[in-house]
Amino acid sequence: MTPFVLVHGFMGGSAQWDGCRDTLQQHADVIAVDLPGFGANAHLPPIDSIGGYADWVVQHLRSLGVEDYHLLGHSMGGMIAQEIALRDRERINRLVLYATGAIGVLPGRFETIEQSKQRAAEDGAAATARRIAATWFLDCEAAPGFEHCAAIAVQTTLPALEAGLDAMQAWSGEQNLSQIQQETLVLWGDKDRTYPWSQIQMLWETVPNTLLAVVPGCAHALHAEKPDFFTRLISDFLDR
Repeated sequence: MTPFVLVHGFMGGSAQWDGCRDTLQQHADVIAVDLPGFGANAHLPPIDSIGGYADWVVQHLRSLGVEDYHLLGHSMGGMIAQEIALRDRERINRLVLYATGAIGVLPGRFETIEQSKQRAAEDGAAATARRIAATWFLDCEAAPGFEHCAAIAVQTTLPALEAGLDAMQAWSGEQNLSQIQQETLVLWGDKDRTYPWSQIQMLWETVPNTLLAVVPGCAHALHAEKPDFFTRLISDFLDR
């Protein structure tokens, strides 16, 4: 089966896919990465640019011998996936841009990136991780998947947190969307507090070959809020 590479977002990690990995594994060989500074790679020096993360993922896949693959990017990982889609375009079959957008500085974000950086410096990385992770769920801290998600987020060190915010703040991929050649699924929860509809609409209307799935009653972590729904949508797309 074709490998399916999963790139997590800001303060995420490969363990965030635990609830849906087995089902996805029935349709593709799942490769879930941990970006430098996050998750199981929290000990590695972080990278402060989206392009730098993209280059790291491509090099990591080469080290694993992966030559042809499907790709999913979630949130900041979706920005990284857009860059990978340009850098490694001949090797990518299908692309999933999940709860993400084409610009790093988002209008309407639950708080500005500068506010996140300031609060992280004042409150510390762990408290910031739990506070931000709560915004990813429709029911915030009361959501069943929150504690698992937060446990991954708190592995992020303050330097990695700051580097990730800097990477997003400095990035825009809007000018490159029309160059993305892969068949692409744009996936979004309609209650997402991080990425507004305008960002999703831009991806859907500008990337040349797209399908759109909008899931009602979900925020930023569809894979944790409605994992069965998430895996059905992804599996259907991969099996097309």
